[in-house]
Amino acid sequence: MALTKVRSVRSGAIFTLPYLVGLEHGYFAEEGIDLELVAPGSYDTVLKPIEEHELVSSFGGISTPFESGDVSLYRACEWGQIRRSHDSGRGGQIIAKRASVASQAIFVRPDSGIKHPQGLAGRTVGVNFHHGSHYLAIQSLEGFLDPDEIKVVHAGGPAERFRKLRDGEIDAVALMEPWTTAAEKLGYVLITEAFYVGSEIASADVDPATFAAVDRAVRRAVKKINEDIRPYLHHFVAEVPEDLVKLEPVDFRLGRLRYVDPQPYPEAEFERTYRWMVKWGLITPESTFTSIVDNRVVPV
Repeated sequence: MALTKVRSVRSGAIFTLPYLVGLEHGYFAEEGIDLELVAPGSYDTVLKPIEEHELVSSFGGISTPFESGDVSLYRACEWGQIRRSHDSGRGGQIIAKRASVASQAIFVRPDSGIKHPQGLAGRTVGVNFHHGSHYLAIQSLEGFLDPDEIKVVHAGGPAERFRKLRDGEIDAVALMEPWTTAAEKLGYVLITEAFYVGSEIASADVDPATFAAVDRAVRRAVKKINEDIRPYLHHFVAEVPEDLVKLEPVDFRLGRLRYVDPQPYPEAEFERTYRWMVKWGLITPESTFTSIVDNRVVPV
């Protein structure tokens, strides 16, 4: 039987682990899928933190291969995928919630004197605009600070913004795994952390039958991961350059690594998130659920 070719972005291990595990164990091939994980686009170097999100494309960095047509499937945070579906010139739509329930954590340097979120009033928080670090930093701080006190700035990908924090170019930084573990190992101070859902965006050529096969393989991989994630922690370790910190599998807090079966993206959840994005000026108010979302996954 000929396999159906599917190309997807190889984003960070925190998001892509079910795909890596599924490939390792042959789950995709058994479902008739020839899955190829494509190297992500490179993050643009940010010489000076950027304060206006309008100056940064929602398809910058690792999501570039999707909009260029090099891949047909890409996973990222809920908010960013709404924005990308809104912006997409190739008709990309959200087709399911992703398997990874990731977290973003805000850290400061050990010598900053900041111990709680209120201490970040007027301080620069380095994020990657239109990615999870951007949106969750705002949501993590808006319960403690007035809107004009929240100063998120675009500081590049996780390695770059980590270095900018280390070198004193920004006051705080929002990080996901494995960078949260790296920060903790170096003694950086955790200010706030929250978990968030994400979704898969796909082009029209990923038909429901094809995605159903991908989804079955991902669910098998999620089950394998939840049985014991430790054999796969090397994927996280490999993402942090040793010139920053040398990680070991034992360094990770396993409760931070959460994987669930993909589910449809409900309209009520979309509407709540979309209203919040409009309120913060992160998207224009003209889109609808049916223009952004085309659920191609059936709950099991």
